[in-house]
Amino acid sequence: MSLSANITDQRVLALAEQHKTSFAERFNIQDPGKQRSTAFVLLVVKLVLELEDTDALDCITEGGNDFGIDAIHVGPVQDEEFVVTLFQGKYKQKLDGAGGYPENGVTKVIQAVSSIFDPDKMLTLNPILKPRVESIRSLVRDGYLPQVRVVLCNNGPKWNAIGQQLIDQAGFGNQVEWEHVNHDTLVFLLQATKPVSDSIVLTGEAMIENFDFRRALVAKMAVSEIAALFNRYGDRLLQRNIRRYLGLSGNRVNENICKTLSNPAERSNFYFYNNGVTFICTKFAHNQLQAKNWQVKVDGLMVINGGQTCKTIQSALAQMAGSMDNIGTATVLVRLYELPSEEDDLIRNITYATNSQNPVDLRDLRSNDGRQRQLEASIEELGFTYRRHRGDAVSRSEEITTSTAAEALLSVWREKPHQAKFFSREHFGKLYESIFTSDLNGAQLVAAVLLFRYAENKRKRPPADAPAFIAYASCFAAMLMGRYLLTELGVALPQLNHLNFNRAQELITTKAEEYHQRAIADIQQALGLLYGETDVSLQRLSATFRRGDLIEALNRPAPATPGA
Repeated sequence: MSLSANITDQRVLALAEQHKTSFAERFNIQDPGKQRSTAFVLLVVKLVLELEDTDALDCITEGGNDFGIDAIHVGPVQDEEFVVTLFQGKYKQKLDGAGGYPENGVTKVIQAVSSIFDPDKMLTLNPILKPRVESIRSLVRDGYLPQVRVVLCNNGPKWNAIGQQLIDQAGFGNQVEWEHVNHDTLVFLLQATKPVSDSIVLTGEAMIENFDFRRALVAKMAVSEIAALFNRYGDRLLQRNIRRYLGLSGNRVNENICKTLSNPAERSNFYFYNNGVTFICTKFAHNQLQAKNWQVKVDGLMVINGGQTCKTIQSALAQMAGSMDNIGTATVLVRLYELPSEEDDLIRNITYATNSQNPVDLRDLRSNDGRQRQLEASIEELGFTYRRHRGDAVSRSEEITTSTAAEALLSVWREKPHQAKFFSREHFGKLYESIFTSDLNGAQLVAAVLLFRYAENKRKRPPADAPAFIAYASCFAAMLMGRYLLTELGVALPQLNHLNFNRAQELITTKAEEYHQRAIADIQQALGLLYGETDVSLQRLSATFRRGDLIEALNRPAPATPGA
């Protein structure tokens, strides 16, 4: 047994024990061995997508009739495209690392990709997977382009040559990317916080300036050096970076980077075409007697802007192996900031400033915002914990993450449930000011989260007689539940505060089920106003809950009863 296989199995066993109740109740997985396999997939989803336990658990799709898909994650729409990540896991109880990824597993996923993304194909799927697939197909019908990432994970070697031949013959082109993740990959991701200390080689002259016990270096670096650095350390260099690598296919910026590097006539212009890479470190040193082409020793090296550029350079040069004549003429602008390790606030501010011009996930960068600090203090007084920073700790019922808070607030009090679910990428960007308003208090935030969680739990574990649309309606139901709560409290939203929070919490505890049933009934009526008696497909329902016209239908007065 390898050390990484042992470490992975310890993590898997811990997750299986921690979530055995959820596995049994939510997915009807009673067998300990099957629970262990599911826990392995859960661990992969957590680490590959950088999700917390609750969000990763929501990706699991166990239940038979699943095309061999054990988990699925659908990313937000950006530039008319969206990323779908499919996971299939094969976990062996015998930890000898023998035997590659099975060919039949590869075949099943190929069949899944061929069917899931074709809205016209009839599918028989389990109740967990079906609404998610129909949501994807609804997006496809609306003209959005799916970029598919297939992650095949096991605790052994990669698939063999026959498996690769099956993938190549599938004919998906660069719209589908295939990745293999095993115990070695997972341990690498688990160790990603280990600081990087190494030497980087610069090209040509460089400039250094001192600023109040901080230093800044500006120079050029050969793209081959960037690739070599990432070949050595990979995503460990991106620990503070707020982007996840989007891949070459389907991402126009990354494709253009690859195109420029592949063209010998254009390589020398790469420096002018690219915005460059920003590094931070705790210390750097160089030979001050040398005029140029410095070799700089760095401690605590990290990329805080330009991670996409670095990963694309690494991928492009790997593809170009054997045809890299004159690649040394391609350089990129680099900025290296020497900052004290204790200056986390400054580092976050620099990261925010250098990344916020593009639509990226800004949750971590908003964590030290004054408004978030005030909410943390306000919520603590109510007996809850507000987690401004992401962490590995398991969320307890009294803990609230900023991502959950944003989705709940946008649904419940801002009454924009369609943006809450489908514009998550902008929650801490363009929508931040409208979600976390200056008059928002802790009582309002906690109440919204409690209502939202209840509606989400109903979506995840729907009653046997629940209507089909409940799979897409949690944000809308939470919005209506918020209205009912304020009505029963006899206050408008601005008057909901710490003084009446206990009463609000009591009402949510005792009447959440009543509120939810009423909300579902009101949504059913609103759908009737839109579609009449027509039988509506899941694809059409998914599209309906992405739009604002359902909110308009919910706001219409109820039709008068005949003869009244």
